[in-house]
Amino acid sequence: MFKKDNVWIGLGSGLILPGIAYLLVEVIKKNLSFLAKDDLLYIGCVAINLLLLKYAYKYDRELTAKGIISATFVCAFIFFFYKFNK
Repeated sequence: MFKKDNVWIGLGSGLILPGIAYLLVEVIKKNLSFLAKDDLLYIGCVAINLLLLKYAYKYDRELTAKGIISATFVCAFIFFFYKFNK
């Protein structure tokens, strides 16, 4: 009934976890003025997907890994679009 190896699970987790990290970065930036240079923090949000990808491949979840990779490209595109239109 519920398949654990699914592209949608990878896509969802690959978008939700960096989204939560992004919100944390925004909160940290408002409270700590020395983190005004936020590019590395945003790249760190996208890099969270590398940890998810490692987990997916470790437990042989090929379809989930494909979803995570897709979400990583979406997050990277959003980051570069935001960076160059700033």
